[in-house]
Amino acid sequence: MQAFGRLLDVMDELRAKCPWDKEQTNESLRPLTLEETYELSEALLEKDSAEISKELGDILLHIVFYAKIGAEKGQFDIEDVCEKLITKLVYRHPHIFGEVEVADAREVEQNWEKLKLKEKDGNKSVLAGVPEALPSMIKAFRMQDKARGVGFDWDHREQVWDKVQEEFNELMAEIDVMDTDKMESEFGDLFFSLINAARLYQINPDNALERTNQKFRSRFNYLEEKTLQQGRSLRSMTLEEMDVIWNEAKRIEIK
Repeated sequence: MQAFGRLLDVMDELRAKCPWDKEQTNESLRPLTLEETYELSEALLEKDSAEISKELGDILLHIVFYAKIGAEKGQFDIEDVCEKLITKLVYRHPHIFGEVEVADAREVEQNWEKLKLKEKDGNKSVLAGVPEALPSMIKAFRMQDKARGVGFDWDHREQVWDKVQEEFNELMAEIDVMDTDKMESEFGDLFFSLINAARLYQINPDNALERTNQKFRSRFNYLEEKTLQQGRSLRSMTLEEMDVIWNEAKRIEIK
C-alpha cells in the first residue's frame, strides 16, 4: 500500500512538471496502452517472470495515468476505479460473499454472466461485453465462451468435429467453383468452428497459434542462417533443398 501511495505521488509530480506527461490525453495514451498490453502478453507466453513483473508495472502506470486524467476532468479518480471494481467483484461472487452455493467453476461462470445482465449499468445482451475492437480470433473465442455461459453449447464436445468437417466440406465445394467471396466466407466458418473446438478442449487458440508462429520463426531463421553459411541464397535453392535444412531444424528441436 505504501508503494501504491508513492506511485500516485510520482504520477502527480510527473503530470505537474514533466512536459511530455503534461501533454498526454486519453487519446494519445490509447495506442501506447495497446502496445504495453501486447508486451505483457508476450512475457506471459514466454513465462518470463521478470518481464511479467516489469510489464505489469507498465500497465499499472497506464491505469494510474487514466485515473489522473479523469480526476483532472472531475470525472473519476483512482479511488472510484478501485471502489467500482470491489463492488463488481463482491456482487459477482455471491458464492464467496453471499449465500449462493456452486458446484464447480462452470457454475461460477454461468452465474457471472447472469449477474452481468442484471446489473443496472451492465451489458444489455450476452455478447455486448465482447469488444468489437478485439482481434478476430480472440473475439470469436470470447463470444463462444460467453454463449457457453448461458447454456448455448454442445452437449458433448466430440460433436464439434462433425461441425468442423461440415464447414470444411462447404469450403471445398466453393473452392471447386472458385467463388472467391463464398470461399472467404466458408474459410471464416471453418476457422470459427476450429476455434470452438479449441475452446471445448480447453486450448487457447491464440496461444496455440502464437506457439506455432514462434516455432516457424525459429526454424525459418535456422534455415536462413544455414543457407548463408553455405554462401547461398534462399531464392537460389529448390524447395527440396530447403526441406533438408528445415527437417534438420526439426530434428534438433528448434522451437
